[in-house]
Order: sequence, then structure tokens, then C-alpha cells
Amino acid sequence: MTAEKDALNTVAGLMILAARTAPKARGQDTLLYKVLTSREIKAISDWLAKEGKKRDLAFFIRDSKNFADTEACVLIGVKGDIPVGINCGACGFKSCVEYSKDYEVRKNPSTDYQGPNCAVRMTDLGIAAGSAVKTAQIHNIDNRLMFTGGVAALDLGFLGRECTVAYAIPLSATGKNIFFDRESKK
Repeated sequence: MTAEKDALNTVAGLMILAARTAPKARGQDTLLYKVLTSREIKAISDWLAKEGKKRDLAFFIRDSKNFADTEACVLIGVKGDIPVGINCGACGFKSCVEYSKDYEVRKNPSTDYQGPNCAVRMTDLGIAAGSAVKTAQIHNIDNRLMFTGGVAALDLGFLGRECTVAYAIPLSATGKNIFFDRESKK
């Protein structure tokens, strides 16, 4: 193992810690976290290449190449179907109880993310993801918050069935940041 690989794995753990300790609504933790193995990273790369061709989405194929070149990756997801219990209405329902009753009826298995999702839980996910990428940046680790990798991870079941939305944060420690100057035809 190289010094860079060791550092990437250490920082990935610190990123999970930053996400885990990030503030959450009402102190309720509905987030899910994982550092991927090299086999899981390859599975995401392969999934994105296959789905990119199938869906004719060039940015999936582009991101597949990033995952192929990644040596470490953090996943952060959320159980977005669990309402906070404040009846804010941001989900489109009058109350959290009404939202919970209707959730299973509105769930759409043909979309990348399951929904509807509690808006406050989505905010918790964003804050946690921001804390994680900040931690990578502090340690000079190149990274990119990726919707595509999160979609792949959900389909592959890496965060379990209870996860409704996820983001992947691939990491790199090379002479040039692999996540910029990326080509995408569509």
C-alpha cells in the first residue's frame, strides 16, 4: 500500500466521522455511512458505464471513468422517508402523519431516488455531505460529490433498503485532480 492510499483511507474514515457528528434536525440521526471497498468502487464504475449506455447519458459514462480511477470512496445516504415530526409541509403534505400514510402509495420504483422525502432529512444529508467534503479538502484530498455514484450505490444495495437518497464522494490523491476537466458529450 502506498502512502497516498493509506492517507485516502484515513481521510475517508475522518469524512465519515465529520458526517456522523454534523448537526441534524432534532438530534435525530437517520443518515447512513460507508467507506467502499475496491470491489464496490469497481461495481459502481461498471454500473455507471452500463446504465450510461442503456440510458444514453454521457455523464454516467464520464463518471464511470472517475470511479475506475478512484482508490477510495465514501457513501452518505439518508432514510428520507422518516419524517422529523414538525409538520412543516415542505414535503407537500399537511402533516408528518399524512406524509407517512401516503409514502408507500407514492413510492416509485422506476426512479433513481425513492420519494417523496422529508425536506428536513434532505437538509441533514446536505449538511453531512458538506462536512465530509470539507474534511477531504482540509486534508488536500481531491474529491467530488456525485449524484451518479449515489444512484449506482442505491441500486447495488450498498446502504441497505432503508436508504432513499445517497451521494458518493470518490477520493483521489494524484498529481492532477481527476474530477475536473472531464469530458461529457451530452
